[in-house]
Amino acid sequence: MPEADTSKAGLQLEEINIKLAGHALIDLSLSVSPGEIVTIMGPSGSGKSSLLAYLCGFLAPDFRAGGRILLNGKDITSLPPEQRHLGILFQDPLLFPHLSVAGNLAFGLSADCKGRQKRAQTIAGALADINMDGFEARDPATLSGGQKARVALARVLLSEPKALLLDEPFSKLDADLRAQIRSHVFGRARQKGLPTLLVTHDEMDAEAAGGRIIRLDPCGL
Repeated sequence: MPEADTSKAGLQLEEINIKLAGHALIDLSLSVSPGEIVTIMGPSGSGKSSLLAYLCGFLAPDFRAGGRILLNGKDITSLPPEQRHLGILFQDPLLFPHLSVAGNLAFGLSADCKGRQKRAQTIAGALADINMDGFEARDPATLSGGQKARVALARVLLSEPKALLLDEPFSKLDADLRAQIRSHVFGRARQKGLPTLLVTHDEMDAEAAGGRIIRLDPCGL
């Protein structure tokens, strides 16, 4: 595989096209800089989630897709999902119910974080970062919606992604909590310099992201 071009920081989508049953859903080229948040908007069926699935490497076989995905100059198009270094947040936090909060966060730890003490310190630091100090032993079922969302974000960030994908992660939160979690997620993305793609149908999400907006036609671009 060719060496990465380190001059091309960020996430580049080159001529990404996605079809379903011969119908074009996505035809897109896009560059997202480190710390930039780009919003992709469109109603159900416009291909938003299919685009993220293609980027992550788990697009369903019913779809046909092509185009190149570059991350910091490296072509990741053909890599397996676990080697792409993309973090994704979904509508639901998807915390493991059989694991404690610490267990959930440990699942996201980078393989470079070795040793029980080091891992415990890293998890404690991640909880402090989301204002949840001392929550290591808590059962996820006892957490509020906002706490679950913050733990899900912390787990993604502990995996040290090089880009962040957001698949309507705020859609099931009430209005006040939604604004709080949006601010938290966007702030962390910018703080860590992560190129970020947000897909949503909500105009307030797009406004809060404060970046470019790309609107998808429900009948294809």
